[in-house]
Amino acid sequence: MSVYHGEIELRTDGEVDIIDITSKVQEEIKKSGIINGMALVFCVGSTCAITTMEYEPGLKQDIPEAFEKLFPKGKYYHHEETWHDGNGHSHVRASFMKPDLCVPVHNGEAVLGTWQQIVFVELDVRRRNRRVIVQVLGE
Repeated sequence: MSVYHGEIELRTDGEVDIIDITSKVQEEIKKSGIINGMALVFCVGSTCAITTMEYEPGLKQDIPEAFEKLFPKGKYYHHEETWHDGNGHSHVRASFMKPDLCVPVHNGEAVLGTWQQIVFVELDVRRRNRRVIVQVLGE
């Protein structure tokens, strides 16, 4: 079994910036030379997430609206007592999403549905430089 480690650098536009990284993940899988196995996609940070979705304008609006209903910005968060940085809701949102995604690799490509893209979601209140790790394991 082989293991490949790759990284994707991103610059986000701040809160609930949703970035399609599917092609970048596919590039890392190709670089790995692994034909069959799995790819772990992991965002480094406690206020970001990785998921899949149909990357289209309607959902790009629906996701932030759903976050606001479930984890509103104006609510009191105990995290503010520690850092006073105004992003308590960002940490809660990230905890409910996930920092990682495992995708099967078959014939040298990520196995995804027709309308399924891999996306990075920025949940912090400001623009950030982010790093996404792609580890591919297999043969």
